[in-house]
Amino acid sequence: MSVMPDTWIRKMALEQGMITPFTDGMRREGVISYGVSSYGYDARVSDEFKIFTNVDSAVVDPKDFSDRGFVDRKTDQCVIPPNSFALARTVEHFKIPRDVLVICLGKSTYARCGIIVNVTPLEPEWEGHVTLEFSNTTPLPARIYANEGACQFIFLKADSVCETSYADRKGKYQGQKGVTLPRL
Repeated sequence: MSVMPDTWIRKMALEQGMITPFTDGMRREGVISYGVSSYGYDARVSDEFKIFTNVDSAVVDPKDFSDRGFVDRKTDQCVIPPNSFALARTVEHFKIPRDVLVICLGKSTYARCGIIVNVTPLEPEWEGHVTLEFSNTTPLPARIYANEGACQFIFLKADSVCETSYADRKGKYQGQKGVTLPRL
């Protein structure tokens, strides 16, 4: 399994539609950087957020998820309360090749502020907008900036093609659009 370089990422994005919209090179002009890097792609967070709140005393249950536990915001800056959590999505739509697994890491700019980004791996032939999970681990409110870099995706090309892809399994998050809540 190999980590794929910028030349491969660029080719797959432009010729195969692996990442749309695609930003060639790193953009940094007064924003948290995004775009293709040496061995990854720094994706942007959209302006759609679901911020967790305990106003209605909801319980977070992955088997019986209630939308009473969060508020929706469409904004260019999302403030996550202290020791809280928000869901968002990437601006970019991803279409993963059958012989590729993608892992995601948070950006150091956010990590150094106590903001952790979590994303589960993007499996072979998964397609959609990526739901991003932001945890504010600090005792202070934390700000996330829409349309700026949020995390980096690393593309791992397998030595051989998998027998069963995410699309073959008809995975429950296939083709997701917008911020997608837990599904059972």
